[in-house]
Amino acid sequence: MFIGRERELDSLNRLYSSGRFEFAVMYGRRRVGKTALINRFIQDKKAVYFMGVESNAKQNLENFSRSIMEYSAGVQTETTFLSFQAALEYLFQLARNERLILAIDEYPYVARSSKSFASTIQLLIDKYREDSRLMLILCGSSISYMEDHVLAYKSPLYGRRTAQMKVAPFEFADVCRYFRNFSDEDKALLYGVVGGTPQYLLQIDDRLSVADNIKNTFLNPTSSLFEEPENLLKQEVREAALYNAIITAIATGASRMSEISSKVGEESSVCATYLKSLTALGLVRRETPYGEKASRKSVYAVGDNMFRFWYRFVPENNSIIARGAAELAYKRIEPQLSAYMGAVFEDICRQYLWELLMSGESPVQFKDLGRWWGADPTERSQAEIDIMGDQDRDTALFGECKWTNEKIGVGVLERLRKRSRLFHYQRVHLFLFARSGFTRGCEEMAEEMGNVSLVSYAEILNTLLKR
Repeated sequence: MFIGRERELDSLNRLYSSGRFEFAVMYGRRRVGKTALINRFIQDKKAVYFMGVESNAKQNLENFSRSIMEYSAGVQTETTFLSFQAALEYLFQLARNERLILAIDEYPYVARSSKSFASTIQLLIDKYREDSRLMLILCGSSISYMEDHVLAYKSPLYGRRTAQMKVAPFEFADVCRYFRNFSDEDKALLYGVVGGTPQYLLQIDDRLSVADNIKNTFLNPTSSLFEEPENLLKQEVREAALYNAIITAIATGASRMSEISSKVGEESSVCATYLKSLTALGLVRRETPYGEKASRKSVYAVGDNMFRFWYRFVPENNSIIARGAAELAYKRIEPQLSAYMGAVFEDICRQYLWELLMSGESPVQFKDLGRWWGADPTERSQAEIDIMGDQDRDTALFGECKWTNEKIGVGVLERLRKRSRLFHYQRVHLFLFARSGFTRGCEEMAEEMGNVSLVSYAEILNTLLKR
């Protein structure tokens, strides 16, 4: 079942409709659905699709030639072009008379096997771009390779692309559309556990309970998800052991550089290098308090829900899981799920606010959203604000998110109001987001204040699924 990706398909179709030469660069993490997106796009169009393999130039050229011959002659043949240049030139010339798509998937494998491949594409683009109707798509899963060797200034292909597309995991709304049989709250929980990567979503069975799905995947040594994070890291980086240790440290509560360094037993300078690579892969994100560009208060968080869940719960229960005691492992995990969901719910609330902004319904036309933490001089303590975003120097919004079974009372609203006064905005709008609703007292106080939106999880879901 193909879901989502409307914006990506619209962008590709606009390029296709131009009728002139187009060159799109598509990249993103493994398992994120790039190949499915390409196949969906080309399914009703004239296209040559070729996937590179991690082999030598000879095998890749043979496979590329086979893909071209299947398109041209409609039959499989062992005919092989003498060179990549000859094969590409054939397609550029063919596209003089018809709109044709050439999609090269896993491009880094081909380019690494043939060092002149990028320069050859550059040569032919410069030669034929004015009179060719070819639409070229280069797609890759190695984010660092695509950014450094295709998009970067020093790349032979720099300046030739007409579009680039970084394919990200699904957001919460698309995950909800995929999981039709789960309850609304279970959809949030599964999003927190699996994230939005399509290949991981396929491992979940919505005919079973959340508990059974967790036991069947993360707590089952024979499941593909059980070793997925470590296997993916081994494909992307060297010295995977230290990367594993760093992600585990972050997932289990170490967020500052000093804490991470202490937990893994390495110098901060070493950890900084590894964290930079993990950030480039999208597995870790670096956060600073909202409004501060560079800060010693920066913290790190695991950037993908599936990785965050796995590294939070699997390593510490590994011995139990290896003995087949999935039920026992789950009993240890279950009491911690509500606290784990706090950060996930904050993410869902931010997606809700972005949807309000995009639909013209936001009371504050914010430029960005983020978390804030720092000193509260009035309380002489440290304070945190779950969500903050400003429109200009005078207008901002502040939000508090609570994934608890209890209704939110006036104390939470009063605390948010006090913390919003740590800043000097003239116009402020407050958002309280709650899994289980609000007390009557909180509703009355919000109505009296006039600048407060009380948003239940049900309302968030309804808003996100309307688009």
